Amino acid sequence: MTDLVAVWEVALSDGVHKIEFEHGTTSGKRVVYVDGKEEIRKEWMFKLVGKETFPVGVSKTKATINIDAVSGFAYEYTLEINGKSLKKYMENRSKTTNTWVLSLGGTDYRVVLEKDTMDVWCNGQKMETAGEFVEDGTETHFSVGDHSCCIKAVSSGKRKEGIIHTLIVDDREIPEAVE
Repeated sequence: MTDLVAVWEVALSDGVHKIEFEHGTTSGKRVVYVDGKEEIRKEWMFKLVGKETFPVGVSKTKATINIDAVSGFAYEYTLEINGKSLKKYMENRSKTTNTWVLSLGGTDYRVVLEKDTMDVWCNGQKMETAGEFVEDGTETHFSVGDHSCCIKAVSSGKRKEGIIHTLIVDDREIPEAVE
């Protein structure tokens, strides 16, 4: 990897993915790696600017690397996820998902709730869940190993805050992670 020009970390529901981009400005080579696996390789591209689009993760999320000339032989590389800049995508994602990181019996787990679908992901796997209505909101139950887990959804009582989601594992509340 001699022509490595950019590395990004992208947090999706199925995990945090590492995207690496090689751009040979003399050979015109373009190589995209996702989690260390080669996704795209193009040799001898005479046009040094442009874009490369490829899938990321289990849900095949659309990612695009834009290659723009800044001045002379300097280039700028930007990553878009689902048509949005990485920054905008992550800002929007923080509104549509909740993420918790916890350790159970020496194993680290990353639990993600997709608020729009109420899908629950744990370490890259979509979990089998059971939802139920309770007095003050809803509970979504699932298991991680032999641990019982529950995501409680209750109204904050404030319109701007909306619904508050809390992960409870073995009757213990897990603080939300900031990604």
